[in-house]
Amino acid sequence: MWHFPVAIPASLGVWAVFMSVLVTQLGMPVPAAPMLILGGTMAAMGQTSYVAVVCAAVGATLLADSLWFFAGRAYGRRLLNYLVRFSLSLDTTIRATRNTYERYGAPILVVAKFLPGVGLISAPLLGTTAIGVGVFLWWDLVGATLWASAWVIGGGALHDQIVQLMLLVRRNGGTIVDTFAVIFAVALLYRWLRRLQFRRWLAHTRISPEQLDEMMKSNEPPLILDARPHAVREKESHRIAGARPLDLDSPDPIHPNFLKRPIVVYCVCPNEATAKRIVKQLHRKNIHHVRALKGGLDAWEKRGYPVEPLPPDFNTAMAHMLEDKGNEGEYTVRARLVE
Repeated sequence: MWHFPVAIPASLGVWAVFMSVLVTQLGMPVPAAPMLILGGTMAAMGQTSYVAVVCAAVGATLLADSLWFFAGRAYGRRLLNYLVRFSLSLDTTIRATRNTYERYGAPILVVAKFLPGVGLISAPLLGTTAIGVGVFLWWDLVGATLWASAWVIGGGALHDQIVQLMLLVRRNGGTIVDTFAVIFAVALLYRWLRRLQFRRWLAHTRISPEQLDEMMKSNEPPLILDARPHAVREKESHRIAGARPLDLDSPDPIHPNFLKRPIVVYCVCPNEATAKRIVKQLHRKNIHHVRALKGGLDAWEKRGYPVEPLPPDFNTAMAHMLEDKGNEGEYTVRARLVE
C-alpha cells in the first residue's frame, strides 16, 4: 500500500473538496460523495467549517454545470450523443430527464444530483432547451446546495465512525488516500463490467444499418419501430422509410399480424441503451424476434440510407392502436411496455 498522510491537512480540506466535486461534475467516473463525507467529518472535528466545505462543493458544481450548460447550448444533441457513447445509461437518462423537464420544468435540478446519471446529463440537456441562463443557475444553485449539504452533514453526523475507520486503515498500513483509491477502483471496475455485459448483449441483439437495408429489400421486410421521444420527433421530423411510432403508454398490444414479422427498434442514441430497455420490455410481452438498430437513426443517416418526412399525424397517430386503414395499408403501433 502507498503511504500518504493519514488525513488531508486542514488547510487543503476545502480545496480537496472543490477539486473532487469539480472533476466528478465534469464527467470523470469517480464519486464525489466520499470526499464530501470526509469534509463533513473534518468540519465536525473543528478542522474546517461546514459553510466552507458546502460552499466549495456548490462552487465546483456551478462551475462544471455552467460549462456543460453552455456546451449544450452551443453543440446541442451532438454533445449529448458524444456523452452517451461513454456511458451505459445516459441515453435512457436523457429520455427520462427530458420527459421530466417537459412536465415540471427547471425545478428538476433540485433533485437531479441525487439521481444516478441525471446529475451529469441535466445541465447539457437543459442547455439545448429555451430555458433562461438565470433560471438555470438559480435552480442549479438550490439543487447543488441541498446535495452537498446532505453529504457534508452526513459526514459530520457519522464522524466518530469515520474516524474509527480511518484508524483501522492506518493500523493495517494504509492511509485515507488508499481508501479513496480503493473506492474509485471499485467504481471504475463496476462501470467497466456493466459496459462489458452490455456489449455482449448488443452482439446478439443489435443489427447494423447495412443488415437492416438488406432486410427492407427482402420479400419479408421487418416492422420498424421509431422509439424516439415525442419532442425529438418534433425537432427532427423525418424517419426511416415506413417506420411506425412506438407509444410506450398505450395499453394495447401490437397487432398479431405484425408479430409474424421481424421487428427492429431504433432511437437516436448511439449506445442503444434505450433500445435495450424497449427490447427487454417486448421480450416480457412474449415478443422475442426484436433487434435494436446499431447507432440508431444517426447511424442510418450517416451511412447515406434514405429517410422520409414524418406524416403530419405521425405523433398524434400514436393515440390509435394497430388498425387497418383499408386500401391505404397504414398502421400505427400502439403498445404499452411496462416494467
